[in-house]
Amino acid sequence: MAASYLSAPHFHDEQAAIDFVEARVWGANRVCPHCGVIGESKRYGGKSTRLGLWKCYACRKPFTVKIGTIFEDSHVQMHLWLQAIYLVAASKKGISANQLHRTLGVTLKTAWFMGHRIRLAMAGDVSDMGSGGEIIEADETYFGAKEGKRKRAGHGHKHTVFALIQRGGKVKSFHLDGAGKTAEQITEALKVVSQNANIMTDNARWYRKIMADYASHEVVDHSKGEYVRGNVHTNTIENVFSVFKRGMVGTYQHCKEQHLHRYLSEFDFRYNNRVALKISDQQRAENLLTGVSGKRLTYKTTN
Repeated sequence: MAASYLSAPHFHDEQAAIDFVEARVWGANRVCPHCGVIGESKRYGGKSTRLGLWKCYACRKPFTVKIGTIFEDSHVQMHLWLQAIYLVAASKKGISANQLHRTLGVTLKTAWFMGHRIRLAMAGDVSDMGSGGEIIEADETYFGAKEGKRKRAGHGHKHTVFALIQRGGKVKSFHLDGAGKTAEQITEALKVVSQNANIMTDNARWYRKIMADYASHEVVDHSKGEYVRGNVHTNTIENVFSVFKRGMVGTYQHCKEQHLHRYLSEFDFRYNNRVALKISDQQRAENLLTGVSGKRLTYKTTN
């Protein structure tokens, strides 16, 4: 019987956890975050020295792998961070701060903040989508209710999300502020798409003009009950929206607009590292670790 991946030493032993993170953040080139010198450092010895502490012989300053990453200034032990990263990476519809709080034994405030730091590490840049003439599906969706907005007919009181997906490839989602400039915001989002791409959308009015510069623009008319015409459809992006909404409504339940972009990064990351691409939960968590460097998040999470 195969052993659970969660029984691996780095989920339970602090030194093993630090070694695991160092191998993935530094690799063979251990770099001092203070002066940038590579390899001119040695691990501190002694029983009273905290785990993971190194000394740079170029600038004479101590450092750990946490500096310059999402872990900096965190008092949470590294093996608990790795447990949290695995749980977030492996949970298709996300895992709530309350669940992390109960599972890891940390305070709810700490669990909430860990979740947002992990989402920051999940954020990645996507560019030149559809550059080889591939099909890009584009669509927008609405969910939830904005804080302080009265519920009414239509979607003016809801959060607005626009997303682009390359069939068989990656997805990139954007939060639109719904301030009456939808076409302008979609045009800005489309900067990640190559003009060689073949775009497919529904019949929303703002797509008619802004898609004119691409190789082709095909439309399915949902108002007439048309959802598929040959290979023309937006079903792929609608499936992505389906998982996103189930997570936001069923798992997270409440989301302030200022934090929405981080949740979009989370769901995008899991889709872009999905099982269909032969990426396991274990590998997805390790891929997440490659994004922890150069990212800091204070309690001002609007940054």
